[in-house]
This record gives sequence, structure tokens and C-alpha cells, in this order.
Amino acid sequence: MLQSKSIGNKIAAARKRMNLSQAELSEHISISSQAVGKWERGESMPDISTLNRLAEILGVDLNYFSDNFPSTSTESVTSEPSISGKSDKLQTVKQKQCWDMSQGSWVNADFSGLKNLQEKFGTSNIKNCKFVGSEMSGLVLKTNHVDTCNFSNSNLNNSNIQASHIVHSIFKNCSLKDAVFSSSHIKNCNFEDAEFSGLSIKSSSFVANKVEGATWTSVSFHSSEISNVVLGGEINDCSFEYCSFSKVTFKNATLKNTFFKCKTLKQIVFIDCKADRITYEFLKNGKANLKGIEIITE
Repeated sequence: MLQSKSIGNKIAAARKRMNLSQAELSEHISISSQAVGKWERGESMPDISTLNRLAEILGVDLNYFSDNFPSTSTESVTSEPSISGKSDKLQTVKQKQCWDMSQGSWVNADFSGLKNLQEKFGTSNIKNCKFVGSEMSGLVLKTNHVDTCNFSNSNLNNSNIQASHIVHSIFKNCSLKDAVFSSSHIKNCNFEDAEFSGLSIKSSSFVANKVEGATWTSVSFHSSEISNVVLGGEINDCSFEYCSFSKVTFKNATLKNTFFKCKTLKQIVFIDCKADRITYEFLKNGKANLKGIEIITE
């Protein structure tokens, strides 16, 4: 939990250790010295993007601003003597941020464009937050509830999403290469133009999501529910094993080397689709309605 008074005290302490005045600190983050004064008095609080910038300027880990981080600690703050002029007072410590956002509740926060957000968001509730254009490769979520968030244009490659509830969120033009969703509920999300190569969805529900323009290469669904979804474009080297389908439509899709091993495929509709011979036989074996599929002969 972040408290304005606690954060203000820590900003003041780190600023003084760096031998910076309020005016000098304000110049580095392009705000007024009055705003810095309000922060330090606990009258207002910087947003998460500004806290990130302050952490870089003051040479601290972002966890320094947490109530769980002792305000008297100097381990995360480093200063160097001035060489020439006040701008040389500032020596930023270059280090990997180790942010712990887990077990929290994040509402209306803007994390857009930030880096190193991937490691410790687990078990958090995240609502109405923005992660637009963020570097989040290797993101780990476990038992999270993500509602109405925007991840557009973010890198989510190699992410591992476990036992999470993800609804009403935007993943337009995201890269989800080799990501894994397991035991999760994914509903009413927008994945338009997303990169799905190598994506794996296991024991999950994938319901009423928009996927127009997504790249489908080596995508695997296993033991999952797929419903109210329209799939199109090039679908290559994908697999659907032990899945249930309800109101699923393949429209203007070309399916190649795509494996279907399901109890029934009767709930799938094909409109203006093409399939190679091996994919066609998989669908036929699953008793799919093959009307609307043209076999690729070449």
C-alpha cells in the first residue's frame, strides 16, 4: 500500500542524500518545485510513471517507496560528489528494478511505456490500468484478476499466466510469442492483430474474444473451452486437442497442417475456408460439417 505521507518523507530523504534542492529535483522531472514540496509534505502523491522517474533520478529501487521498505535505509541510494555545476550532482544508479506489485490492488494506474514490469504482479487485482507499449516479456501472473486493462502494443512474449481471470481487456497488436495461459478464464478481450506464434492455452476458457488479424502459427489449445469466437487468416501448424467448441466460426481461413483431436467438432462453422488434405481429414474424422471448406490441391 502506498501512503502519500510516507512517500513524501522518502522523497525528501533521498533528495537530501543526493544533495539536491527541491528546485533542482523539479528540473530533472520537468515539474514545479511547488509540486515537489506538496509531495514531501504528503499533500499529494506522484503517479506511478513519475515514481518510476524519481526512482531513476534518486538512485533507488521502486520498492523504496513502499511502506514495507524502511525509510531510514541507505542501501538503495547512492550519491557521488559534484564535479561541475548543479546538473552534475545527479548520479543515477544503473540497476535492474525489482518491483514487487504482488498481492495488491491496482486501479486506474498508468504503467504505459515502462519496463521490467514482468516479475512480481502475481495474485494482484488489476482494474482499469494501462500497460500500452510496455516491455513485459516473461510476465508471470498467478491467480490474478485483470479487468478492463489495456496492453496494446506491449511485448508479452514468454509470459506465463496461471489460474487467472482476464476479462474486458485489450491486447491489440501485442506480441504473445511462446506465451502460456493455463487454468485461466479469458473472456471479452480484444486480441486484434496480435502475434500468437507459439502461444499455448491449456485447461482454460477462451470466450467471446476478438482475434481478427491475429497471427496463428504453432498455436496449441489443449483441454480448453472455445466459444463465440471467429477465426480467420492463415492458420498454420496449430492444434486443438480435447477441446470443446460452441459457436465457433472459421471465416476466410486457410488451415494447413492443423490438428483436431476432439470428441466432436459439430459446433464449428466454416465460411469460405480452405484446408490442406491432412487438416481436412482431421476435421472429417471429428464429424465436422465440411460445407464451406475447399481442399487445397497443390
